[in-house]
Amino acid sequence: MSRLTARARLSRRLSAVFTASNADPFVMTSAASPVSVASRASNSYDEPPCARRAALAALRERDPAAKAAAARELYAAVLDGRALCDSGLDLAEPAGLPGRPERPELVEPRQLGRRSMQSPQGRAVLLHALAHIEFNAINLALDAVWRFPGMPAGFYTDWLKVAAEEAYHYSLLAARLAEYGHAYGDFPAHGGLWDMCERTRGDVLARMALVPRTLEARGLDASPPIRARLQQAGDHASAAILDVILRDEIGHVLIGNRWFRHLCDADGLDPHHTYLRLADQYHAPKLRGPFNFEARRDAGFDDAELAALASQDAQQAMQATDDRASRQ
Repeated sequence: MSRLTARARLSRRLSAVFTASNADPFVMTSAASPVSVASRASNSYDEPPCARRAALAALRERDPAAKAAAARELYAAVLDGRALCDSGLDLAEPAGLPGRPERPELVEPRQLGRRSMQSPQGRAVLLHALAHIEFNAINLALDAVWRFPGMPAGFYTDWLKVAAEEAYHYSLLAARLAEYGHAYGDFPAHGGLWDMCERTRGDVLARMALVPRTLEARGLDASPPIRARLQQAGDHASAAILDVILRDEIGHVLIGNRWFRHLCDADGLDPHHTYLRLADQYHAPKLRGPFNFEARRDAGFDDAELAALASQDAQQAMQATDDRASRQ
């Protein structure tokens, strides 16, 4: 398929997203310019469509490939001025978020068994789990774009960029999974990532603290050992995909750190104490090492945060040693 043909298909998908968003009954009003849905739709020829409204439509898309394509094209549309982010637009939440396919079956994390990476089936299960994470990450980024009004324009552009890059990651993993003879949905998965999204639906500060800085930052720690196991198993192509994902995820966590600190500064809050308070309030998962300190530093964690993680890592290592000794 030529690049022109692929671009045309993406443009058609984006047009469909904009059409759906303009007809969306869940639009309320814009604080900057209160207008009815009908009036806003009728003005679509006079001004570029709203990317935040289109992000909600993309979030509701159930087909993973279509969602990924829409996310990438939406970011491109904002960059070249075909879509604008109306920060004052207040959107009501529709039922059924996020849009997702009937499969995979969602189960509790403890029900997901481990497979050896020495077998093709085991590596396929791993690739499927990673694809599921990236699919959910598209949803998380799109949700940040539509859900929180009144933020600076850069906030929406940043999270559209994240959505586009997560979509690229999903596409890489889905293609690699297909080379193993499988597709997304073939294995069970869990819904833990979206659970935190729902818990923080009414608090942008908590969202920035606990999704990119906690859940996504865990990926910075997990990626190197997973990559090493794939490399050891001889799956160099999948290991190379992990390199791309780690590179981009550092930037995503950096975006989360930047907006978390922006919001703390705006409210006169200490970011360290605020993070601990929010992690406790929203029952964030406890962080466990080993930690990828280099990647976390590149992603914007400061010296105090890294020192706290190093201390925690040492304590956990000592506890593990004591536990092994007690079993002997």
